[in-house]
Amino acid sequence: MNSFISFIGGGNMARALASGLLRNAHPADRLCISDPNTEAREHFAASGICVLSDNTQALEQADIIVLAVKPQALAAVAHDLAASLRPEQLVISIAAGVRIDTLRRWLGGHSRIVRAMPNTPALVQAGATGLYAPDHVSADERALAESLLRAVGVCVWVKSEALLDSVTALSGSGPAYAFLVMEALQAAGEKLGLDSATARLLTLETIFGAARLALESNEEPSVLRARVTSPGGTTERGIATLEQAGLVAAFEHALEAARSRAEELATLMDQA
Repeated sequence: MNSFISFIGGGNMARALASGLLRNAHPADRLCISDPNTEAREHFAASGICVLSDNTQALEQADIIVLAVKPQALAAVAHDLAASLRPEQLVISIAAGVRIDTLRRWLGGHSRIVRAMPNTPALVQAGATGLYAPDHVSADERALAESLLRAVGVCVWVKSEALLDSVTALSGSGPAYAFLVMEALQAAGEKLGLDSATARLLTLETIFGAARLALESNEEPSVLRARVTSPGGTTERGIATLEQAGLVAAFEHALEAARSRAEELATLMDQA
C-alpha cells in the first residue's frame, strides 16, 4: 500500500498505526498527522512525517483519512472537514461508538466510510481490530482499510455494524479483563507466600505462554485446558473452584454489560 494517509488526531492509536506503517516500509513522506498539540506534532516530525495543525489542510493530498480523535470531539472535527472532503477519499474512523450514519451526517453526506475498532495492544503491534463497511464501499477500499489496520495486528470483518458493539465488548474491552485476571493471579500468589516480583513474573509469563500456545495450536482452548487438567490433580481442583464461583457466567455478564453500554453510547452520539 502506497496511499497517502492523513491522520486527524495524533494520540496513542495514531502513533501506533503510524509506527506500524513505517515498520512495514510505508514511506514517511506519504503520511501526515494533524494535531493542535505541539508535543504530538514534534513526535511525528521526528520520524519524517508531515505534521500540521490545520485539519482541512491535511485532507489536500490524502487518499485515506483516519479519524483518530476522541468520540466526544468527533462531531466538531467532522463538521469542519465536511466541506473539504472529496468524494473519492476513504475515511476510516477508529472512534468508538460513532455509527456510520451519524458520521456520514456530520461529514455532509460523505459515503466512503469504514469503521474500525482496534484495541490497546495495537501499541505494541499486537492489536485485534474489528472492521465494518457498508455494501457500497468497494472491495479495493476494504482492502486498503484492512492493510492499514494490519500494520498493528490482526483484523476481522463483521457482517453488520451492530456486531462492532460485540467486538468492543470482547476485544476492545478485553485487555482490561486480561489485566484484571493478572491482578487477581498475582495477588493470590502473594497470599500463598510468593514475593511480589516473583508472583508478577510468574503471572505474566504464564498468561503470555498460554496465549502463545493457543495461537500456535490448531486446538480449541477447551482441548488445551483438558490436556493440562489431570484427573484428581491440582489443576482440576483449581478449575472446579473457579467454575463453582461462576467464572464463565461472570464473563458472559461482563461482555453483555459492555455491549449494552456500547449501544447506549452510540445512541447518545446519534443524537449529537
